[in-house]
Amino acid sequence: MTIMLRLLASVADGLGSANATPNVSRRTTTTGVRLAGLRPVGILKTLLTSSYVNILLVFVPAGIIVGALHASPVAVFTLNFLAIVPLAALLGFVTEELAKHVGQTIGGLLNATFGNAVELIVSVVALSKGEILIVQASMLGSILSNILLVLGCCFLFGGLYYQEQHFSNIVAQTMSSLMALATASLLIPAAFRSTLSQSDGSIDESAILGVSRGSALVLLAIYVLYLIFQLKTHAQLFNEADGAGGLDEEEEHPALLSVPVSLVALTLITLVVSVCADYLVDSIDSLVTSTGMSKTFIGLILLPIVGNAAEHVTAVVVATKNKMELAIGVALGSSMQIALFLTPFLVILGWIIGQPMSLFFSTFETAVLFVSVFITNAQIQDGLSNWLEGAMLLGTYIIIAIAFLYYPSNM
Repeated sequence: MTIMLRLLASVADGLGSANATPNVSRRTTTTGVRLAGLRPVGILKTLLTSSYVNILLVFVPAGIIVGALHASPVAVFTLNFLAIVPLAALLGFVTEELAKHVGQTIGGLLNATFGNAVELIVSVVALSKGEILIVQASMLGSILSNILLVLGCCFLFGGLYYQEQHFSNIVAQTMSSLMALATASLLIPAAFRSTLSQSDGSIDESAILGVSRGSALVLLAIYVLYLIFQLKTHAQLFNEADGAGGLDEEEEHPALLSVPVSLVALTLITLVVSVCADYLVDSIDSLVTSTGMSKTFIGLILLPIVGNAAEHVTAVVVATKNKMELAIGVALGSSMQIALFLTPFLVILGWIIGQPMSLFFSTFETAVLFVSVFITNAQIQDGLSNWLEGAMLLGTYIIIAIAFLYYPSNM
């Protein structure tokens, strides 16, 4: 979500005048910022026309109503699932609007913090209810969907328009190296637990939690260092990547919302997402019972779609416009935030609220992540992409999805 509005701006030419908002001033102020009119109607139109997926906002009241009435778990899950998709797009739009008012450094930090806000909200709700399996599966699933599904679609559909697409692999390699570090942080707790069980047959869960919490603190520190690397000491590398992706200053759109409006909208949208997420998580147990799907499949395959559906589609669109720097930035940047920030943050949060959230994943889950990161690194190391590489990434994701469809929840 970090560069959501910039991506939407890249697609704007293809949407024509569909997103015109008569109540938004088209005059540029002396500070170069266009602000939506103070009238509520103008603000509302600006928000509603910010993304094509906002048509799904009709499911927001429907999802809340069926959840409050304790309707069928399938209906509650489906409607709130569809409701969170446009709310995630709105959250990304408002965050980008707010970031435009605070300068490049603070704006980048703001985007990095709220980049995966919906995943964070859903995971915090699930963690507070003790749904550790759902939290772990959704974190792993979000990483896999970004580096395999989204990146694969970008390579595939971009390759249908261009025989070969070029991109700078410096930033991509930096992100993939950090992903390799995150993968190691999951391998170590799994190997540690396996060693304990083989030595004396007993498993000390407190020791595993200790290793996980210590590793989580290290990962959070690495993430802070990465932000300093990206926003301060080596900002020119990322600025050059944006320029190579066709994102120069002339293409950047001025702000449409003022700071107070952005803050109010951010608060209200977060509250609505929390309500929908609460009903969504509450319906999972009944959904598992009624449909036979495992919690792992729901968390790993279905829930990751919720937070980034609009952004993922837009990433594919810009890939077809040969702006691979932006597309790769979305896929790898989002997965890296989840691996280095969200997952360790949830481990620490679980420590605070008394939930045994750890970095221990099953051997199968850890192997899947390792293979996925390995394959992704192999595809981006040469700075070139084509449709066959995209098909390979998608094929890997489909195989993983099939495997987790039959994967039992009690593993």
